[in-house]
Amino acid sequence: MKRHRLLFGGALLFVVASTLTGCGGHELRTIQARSALDAGQPRQAIEHINHQLGVDGDKDLPSDLTGDNALLVLDRGTVQQSLTQFKLSEQDFQASDKAIDMLDLAHNAGDSIGEYMFSGSSSRYVAPPYEKLLINTLNMINYLETGDLSGAKVEARRLAVIQRYIRDELKEANNSILGLGGFLAGFVYEKSGDADEALRWYDDALSFAGYGALSAAVRELAPRAGYKSPRIAKALAEEAAAASDDGADVICVVGYGRVPHKIPKRIPIGLALTLVADAIEPTNRRAADRLAAKGLVTWINYPTLAPDQGGYSVPTCTVDGKSIPMTEAVNVSAEVTAQWRKIEGKIILSAITRLVTRYAVGEGIEKVGGKGPLALLASLGTQATLTALDTPDTRSWETLPARVAIGRVRIAAGKHTVAAAARGVTRTQSIDVKRGGWATVSLQALR
Repeated sequence: MKRHRLLFGGALLFVVASTLTGCGGHELRTIQARSALDAGQPRQAIEHINHQLGVDGDKDLPSDLTGDNALLVLDRGTVQQSLTQFKLSEQDFQASDKAIDMLDLAHNAGDSIGEYMFSGSSSRYVAPPYEKLLINTLNMINYLETGDLSGAKVEARRLAVIQRYIRDELKEANNSILGLGGFLAGFVYEKSGDADEALRWYDDALSFAGYGALSAAVRELAPRAGYKSPRIAKALAEEAAAASDDGADVICVVGYGRVPHKIPKRIPIGLALTLVADAIEPTNRRAADRLAAKGLVTWINYPTLAPDQGGYSVPTCTVDGKSIPMTEAVNVSAEVTAQWRKIEGKIILSAITRLVTRYAVGEGIEKVGGKGPLALLASLGTQATLTALDTPDTRSWETLPARVAIGRVRIAAGKHTVAAAARGVTRTQSIDVKRGGWATVSLQALR
């Protein structure tokens, strides 16, 4: 009897330890990189990400881009952009884009969404729609920074494919990230000489924000294009200062803060049942009530969102000391939160269903083994093991800016100095633009 008690006690400690060990997740792998960004040290953040990827330098990609690696490369791409390593950022975004699928929030059943949110880190990462949109949107900035209109057009075409899918299949016509993408893609096609395609994209941008800076561009493009819409007509009717024919265009893009990242959360099972009272099946409700009444498991684990980081700021951009009016192009944190709210109830419901299933497996083992301490231990051990393997998936694109502001101005041809600032991070860039030319200057203040 004494030996059984010692065995039971020691094994029970092992069960508890195993369960606690299983509580880790992706957010623990990236905590050092996030802390470095919080301290305004993006160089150190990349070094931490490279260490997690098992690569020697910023230009190196892991041989395996499944699971966490694709997401870590995506995180690195944003930080590379903040360090003005635009070519390396292009490489990271392209590699990640190919390795990441998109989650269909409109058609996925609750069980498949739950499976996604509790998948292991070895599985292929599935991104929400806003992340797929932003891969192409932010990569357009990389190409514009390096003056590569051809590369930027490729990203604009990829953005158009995702955009059509989101609008036609997911029925999401109000995704505000399309406004930022529309502004940038319109600029790309305007400078490529395609007036109609430029106006189509600017029409999209104007549906999400005022973008007063686009009035002059629309006025110049309209006589050369056949595309018309009520928003374009309104922009043409607005008063706008006459643009200098011998000038050049500069756009300034400033991202700042960071979006909410996912973290694991524990809540009492009673509260969880209350939150999904209208959705849970009666059989699962009764099983969960029995489980809670026995006191064997009183909590459930599921992923949720942490607060965003530094989203409130006043970004600025100047040319030769003169301010450019900046417009908030997109509140990415708000988009992240809105998308999460769509599936949060399904996630909690899935956590309860999976808990009931685990308990049923444990009960089956106890019935087969009898009522002794070893049978109870086997039952608890099975439940704890399945709990540890069912760690909430806390993967997300953690280095996305919380907000992005954009401005556009016509300047005289020649040499100028552009300065952008947000949240204590600054960038000063010298440009030399020809008559009819253009330049793009960006800043990512990821703190």
